[in-house]
Amino acid sequence: MKILYISLIFLGTVFARKETLVLLDNSAIKETHSVFFKSLADQGHGLTFKIADDAGLVLSKYGDYLYDNLIIFAPGVEEFGGSIGVDTITKFVDDGGNILVAANHETTDTIRELATEFGFEIDEEGTSVIDHHSFDSNDKGHHTLIAVEPKNLIEAPMIVGSRHVHPLLYDGTGLVVDSENPLVLEVLTGDSTSYSYKPGTYVTETPLAIGRKTVLIAGLQARNNARVVFSGSLDFFSDKFFGSPVNPHGGKKYNSSGNKAVSDAISRWVFKEEGVLRVGKINHHKAGEQHPPSAYTISEDVVYSIEIEKLEGDKWVPFNANDVQLEFVRIDPFVRTSLVKGPGSSFVAHFKIPDIYGVFQFKMEYAKVGYTFLKNVTQVSVRPLQHTQYERFITAAYPYYFSAFSMMAGVLVFSFAFTHLKDTKSKSD
Repeated sequence: MKILYISLIFLGTVFARKETLVLLDNSAIKETHSVFFKSLADQGHGLTFKIADDAGLVLSKYGDYLYDNLIIFAPGVEEFGGSIGVDTITKFVDDGGNILVAANHETTDTIRELATEFGFEIDEEGTSVIDHHSFDSNDKGHHTLIAVEPKNLIEAPMIVGSRHVHPLLYDGTGLVVDSENPLVLEVLTGDSTSYSYKPGTYVTETPLAIGRKTVLIAGLQARNNARVVFSGSLDFFSDKFFGSPVNPHGGKKYNSSGNKAVSDAISRWVFKEEGVLRVGKINHHKAGEQHPPSAYTISEDVVYSIEIEKLEGDKWVPFNANDVQLEFVRIDPFVRTSLVKGPGSSFVAHFKIPDIYGVFQFKMEYAKVGYTFLKNVTQVSVRPLQHTQYERFITAAYPYYFSAFSMMAGVLVFSFAFTHLKDTKSKSD
């Protein structure tokens, strides 16, 4: 019995493990970033390390992907090996895979091309993010080792964690994002005094990134909920930056940076260990009933409920929120109302169907930064009143009723009078 119990635990661990392919420029990166990789292993990732130009690289076999996630810590790769390329990685994301990519000052065109596929643009080779006001005192003179305040992180605890105090160390190139792309996230940005340019040279043209538009770490959540994170600094995830003290120029000194806490939070988010939602049971019916009808009638009271759950560890738990909405749509929304948290994981809405018939949809869409997108559509028919359902006597129509009956009475009196007078005249003659 004990052996069986241990076997079940082992099988559960194996099946719960997430397979992650790690592509490196060289094997030394595995050692210089050992703390980050150990953290991933502790989270249940099965890490497979490969050199980025290895001729035997494959992402899938016989139509099935071998990995759930992809990490590319190879900013210097000229061309991916094996069957992997920019198109292959893009398709991997299109099919639901997640990727984490780190660049640096010497980022090649291959990584730069990959970034453009997801709405990011990495500055040209040899450039660095420079900040002459927010640099670390350990900087070597060009002010490329910058200390970034936690306030520059995106306001999304699901992505970067919460309650950060220690500044972040950053030494790398700058990114810009497509501001018209609603799926792109500016995870970490530079200060208003930062810019991306070649260190030690005069600025003779407008830098690619200036001020707050200098993005240090960018993210994207695709419409299929696949997640992508690009960092302009490979050192951001290094053991050196994790344990290094931070001494901002003219500011307070800290014994350690906040890099480890932020990188752990980002890795959990990009690999779908945080902010994952799903829709459960859905029900709708007339008020006072339990089951959905074949069709609704105009102006009826309706109750709609939907279950939403959140992934925590390896368990699904009820999701708590007060900003989930429901729309009752026929081309355009006729009703928009909030879903109120009910018992367990349910959200409930009560409303009256509008006095318009046709084919409608119960539409629930939830898109909050840091969480997976939710969309559920249920189609129903709304019919007009049957002839037996109309009200027989309407108060507003009383004047018309009176006029009709008065006309009838008048005709009756006229007919009686006309007939009576005619008979009287005939007798007199």
